Amino acid sequence: MTPSTVLHNTKSVIARGVGRLTDLVFTSGQGSYVQTTCGKTLLDFTTGIGVVNTGHAHPRVVAAAKEQLDRIVHSQVNIGYHEKMLELTDMLLPNLPKGMDTIFYGTTGAEAVENSVKMARAFTGKHAVVVFRGGYHGRTFGTMAMTTSSRIYRQKFGPLIPGVHVTPFPYEYHGITTEMAMHDLNQLFKDTLHEDDVAAILIEPVLGEGGYVPAPPDFLKKVREFANSKGALMICDEVQTGFGRTGSLFSCDSEYYGHDVQPDIMTMAKGIASGFPLSGVATRREIADTCDPGMLGGTYAGNALSCAAAVETQKVLQEENLIENASKMGKRLKRNLKNIQSNEFSRGLIGDVRGLGLMIGLEFAKEAEPGIKSKVSQACADEGLLLLGCSTYEVVRFVPPLNITHDDIDNGTEKFEKALKRVLS
Repeated sequence: MTPSTVLHNTKSVIARGVGRLTDLVFTSGQGSYVQTTCGKTLLDFTTGIGVVNTGHAHPRVVAAAKEQLDRIVHSQVNIGYHEKMLELTDMLLPNLPKGMDTIFYGTTGAEAVENSVKMARAFTGKHAVVVFRGGYHGRTFGTMAMTTSSRIYRQKFGPLIPGVHVTPFPYEYHGITTEMAMHDLNQLFKDTLHEDDVAAILIEPVLGEGGYVPAPPDFLKKVREFANSKGALMICDEVQTGFGRTGSLFSCDSEYYGHDVQPDIMTMAKGIASGFPLSGVATRREIADTCDPGMLGGTYAGNALSCAAAVETQKVLQEENLIENASKMGKRLKRNLKNIQSNEFSRGLIGDVRGLGLMIGLEFAKEAEPGIKSKVSQACADEGLLLLGCSTYEVVRFVPPLNITHDDIDNGTEKFEKALKRVLS
């Protein structure tokens, strides 16, 4: 039996419930590129869905992880502290949004979101959570109820947890303005919810799986003021937007949003550790301290190896100017995509190009054929570019590493253009 036959047979016993862009088997990755068992090298505009912000196998992060492997791999948080968790905390605290002075560490983004809601419920003594249509917060039972970016994440799994209420997110390409979204949020509290029941309002500053849609600059501030008026906490889900992805360390604390949103709780994961599983919840001590010892925790929470990678990731982000590069390369990428949008061959089928930093969404117009995002993604893979779709609308998303060069930005958009021409021909 050949190695390829063995791999094929092994694939057949992996649960089919996991969706995949390709059937490729990846062997290695360096910077913006990945390699496969069949000898292909592909430019990666997915970065593990916004995870390896420092690029694949960044040598400094790899070296830090190797050094930690020789010291201690797993130091369980319910038994004691470990050095790398404390070092990481010292690095993160000065850079958190104003007022945040306490951190809880977990493993996944969904775990961070669930613990943020636990904190909000403990602090307020209330139970309900308001989320926004198109939001993605995870696949666990708690976060699945809060996720509305696609029905696939919840189908056949009900009944879901009660107390989650959905309101529109401002999506200007589809005619939903800040004013309309705020009107519906107000109306929700008139006809369905009482403020005595609502613990938190949970929002992604930029919709992730819902279409890479940045909230308008004034919207987060209006939500902040509304939450205050109802005695609810504001939770910003920065799992995908955090650690430089949108051209600032955290999107909610960016120049785009005026540096004055100040959420009560913020979740983080993905880019925090360059691919090692780690998440966090940042908040104020008065909120965190309503959880007694034993109410929070997790077997792998704040894993020592992951924290070591996270420490070096923070250094790389700052010392190699990756956040500034994300802003510059994001502008270049948007310019390239808008040039394709205006090109005659696209026939007006590219409706919108949007995003912050290197979190860019391209949405096809309603006149485009259904399923075009999947066809374009597959055509891109054939051209040597990994590119994912998202949303219930026809959206493809561009999520390259933050240290990508302008040559690779141009190379990637050229591959996208070739793929799009094939699909439209």
